[in-house]
Formats: sequence, structure tokens, C-alpha cells
Amino acid sequence: MEKLSYQLLETRGYDGYLLKNAPEKVLQFGEGAFLRAFAQDFIDQMNEKAGFNGKAVLVQPRGGHPDTCARFAQQDGLYTLLLRGREKGEAVSRKRIISCVSRCLDPKGDWQSVLDCAQNPDLRFIISNTTEAGIVFDPACQADDAPPASFPGKLTLFLHERWKLGLPGFIILACELSEHNGEELRRCVNEYIGLWGLEPGFKAWVEKENLFCSTVVDRIVTGYPRAEAEELCRELGYQDDLLDTGEVFASWIIEGPQSIKDELPFEKAGLPVQVVEDHVPYKQRKVRILNGAHTGFVLGAYLSGFKIVRDCMEDSVVRGFMNRLLYDEVIPTLPLERKDLEDFAAAVADRFNNPYIDHALLSIALNSTAKWRARVMPSLLDSVRNTGKLPPCITFSFAAYLAFYQQEQPQDDPWVLEFYQEHRQDDPARLAHAVIHNERMWGGELAGLEGFEAAVTAALERIQTAGMYEAMKECLA
Repeated sequence: MEKLSYQLLETRGYDGYLLKNAPEKVLQFGEGAFLRAFAQDFIDQMNEKAGFNGKAVLVQPRGGHPDTCARFAQQDGLYTLLLRGREKGEAVSRKRIISCVSRCLDPKGDWQSVLDCAQNPDLRFIISNTTEAGIVFDPACQADDAPPASFPGKLTLFLHERWKLGLPGFIILACELSEHNGEELRRCVNEYIGLWGLEPGFKAWVEKENLFCSTVVDRIVTGYPRAEAEELCRELGYQDDLLDTGEVFASWIIEGPQSIKDELPFEKAGLPVQVVEDHVPYKQRKVRILNGAHTGFVLGAYLSGFKIVRDCMEDSVVRGFMNRLLYDEVIPTLPLERKDLEDFAAAVADRFNNPYIDHALLSIALNSTAKWRARVMPSLLDSVRNTGKLPPCITFSFAAYLAFYQQEQPQDDPWVLEFYQEHRQDDPARLAHAVIHNERMWGGELAGLEGFEAAVTAALERIQTAGMYEAMKECLA
């Protein structure tokens, strides 16, 4: 089977949208599945619908994988994106050939080619997704490393190259999942400027001529579909070694001035992108509704006999529990408009019911101690502050967490597992007391909630006597 290429598509009379030649306007640190199903999808649609007329040159964050760059070259930067899921309850599947990638660079193999991109006056945007561990300051990195090991170190030298040429700065969109990602990236760049003794004029240029934007990204990307790749390529009629898959839903929140929309025509292209003054409420929306729903119901659902998220959405008790937790207990704690929050929650239910993704409950259950603290506990505390009462579903979800850790062999930090091993034989009252008063897990906040220990104990006792599913049903009643 022939590989995907412009020549192949031309030979076959392909009549879909393609942009073969355009200036490189985007430098992207990250060539993986997520950004290719997210940022490249949006850039490609801006090219088609809003006249953006730009290509993205991809840079491997760490480098050392020339075979990846070769795959892009062999396919002229083209690849097929399959987006599958539910919208308003209906199953949908969309296919698009992405044509906005010009090339892929390996900084370890050819760092100079990355630096040479700074000479391009059309280059205006830098996008990054280097994982949460990518935006870190490593004092071991040196300016004469070729290239520096850290992503912020590479970015600093790239910006320095740009400054020396007297060219304009960039709009920088950090897509890592870390908190305040854009702000943290700017801090790291300034740390390297100081460490390496770079010019004061360069430091001033970085601050005045470059916009570091914190962003919140949201799309489940399932990447290269190994199990069905052969069948899909047969249906497509060509070999695509860069085939990428993800869900239909997407959201990109960008913190920055509204003038960004003048240069990035997301709105004109009808894309789910918002430019806002403060990204934090949207981060809270994602963490507390999407992630909080996962952590809030999956442990109880697993102990009720369910294995994947989609099956949970087809059960009236589990889905009812999730909905009450979200709509009655989580949404009232958030600062955005209620309609916005309810629309987001409705989309979450569609996403969980995706017929194309078998999302295992046990994979979501990994490290549930830290997840419950980050995703669910803030809603619990805010709900109590707002109402003076314990939210019943969130309180029950904590009891389900205790039951799961006492009955199963979860994956978590060693110290967490050691703690639960020591308390495996505890009765509900002793277990609830020991966990709730564990300051390393929760600080002192749960221990200070009036009535919480008694409510969790009662729920845990009911789980043990009636079973998880019946106890969850009673919680709804």
C-alpha cells in the first residue's frame, strides 16, 4: 500500500482541503499525538476557514528520534486525524487529512536547523507541550550545550537568536498540564538569562516583545490506533504511519489580551477556543467537573462490578450518582456562569459515553489519594463553606475511596500503600478516623470538618453491609 503524500492524493484526485505551500508561522515544541490532534487540527481549520495561511514546524522536545522526523518527511508532513465520540448523545466520526505541518526537527541531531528558524520573519507563534516535567529550570544546563537538555533552556537560546537578528518576538502558548504553565515558562527563561549572564537588552526584549500565555487544553487523544491501524489504512486506501485518533470534544482556554484573536483567527474559524483574562476559573472547571467526576465515581463503580467508563454511563444508579455530584454539589462551588458549567458537564457525560474509547476504571484509579485531594476535596470544602452542610455524594465518594483502598491492591505512592496495609483490618470507625486525621494525605482540613468523620463512617458501614451498588443507590434516595 502506498504511503500518504501530496503526490498520491493528487494522482487519486483527492478533493478535500489541503494546503501544500505556506510560510512557517508556528514553531511547536512537541510532535506527539496530543498536539497533532489538538493544535494542528485547529491550525488546519484556521487555514481552511479563516485564511491563516500558515504551516507549523515541529521540534522534538528532547530529540534523539530521527526515525520520527523521517516519518514526517516520507509523508510530506501529512497525516490523517480521526475524531470519534458523541455530540448531544449521537455517535459521530470525522476524518481529516492534516496538511499544516511543514517538517519535523530533531534538536539532538540538528540543533542548528532549529536555531535557523529564528531567521524567519513570518514565524510568530510558539506552542509547547513537553509534559508537566518539561517546564523546569535545570541549573546543570549550559548555554554552550547543543542543545540544552531542558525545554526552557532550548527556548531561551532560540529567543536569544531571534533577538540578535532584531526581529519581533512571539506569542507563546504553553499547553503543558502544569499550573500557570505560561507564567512558569517565562520564569524559567528568566532564570536561564540570569544563570548564563545574557545581555540586559535581551532580558528586556523577552519581557516586552514576547507574550507568554498560560492555557488550559482539553481533548482526550488516543493516538496511533495500533489495534485497528491496518484495517483503518485499508479503508483509507493508503499507508499512514502518523495516523492519529482522539475524541470529538475539544476546548482551548488562552489567558491573554483579546488582540490575540486578531492574529489567530480561532473565532472566525468557529473553533472551541476562548481568550480570557484569567484562565484559573476554567482550570477549576476542568479539574473539578471532568477530573472530579472521574475520581468521584470510579472507585465506587469498580467495587460495584463495572470495568469501563462507558458502561457506567449506561447505568442509572452510577450515572445518577455522577450527575447529582456534579450538578448539585460541584457546580455551585465554581465561579463561572451556571449555564457554561452545565454545558461543560453535559459534554463530559457525552465524553464518558464515547463508543470508541474503552476507558478502564482501574487506569483512572491510579494514585487516587492525590487525585481525590486535588480534584474532589476543594469542592467538598467550598460546598461546606457555602451551605454549612456536608455534600452527600462527595462524602460518599470518600467512603468509596476508603473501601477501595481497604479491599483492593491499588497503585499509589509507597507510603500511602504502607499506611493502608497497616489499617487493612480496621473496622469502619477506626479506618475513617485514621485516614481523615492523616495530615500527610489531607493536611488538617478533613479532620476539621464537623460531622465528616461520622458521615464517612456511616457510609462505609453501609457499603460493607449492603454492598457498594446498593449503598450508592441509597445515597441517591
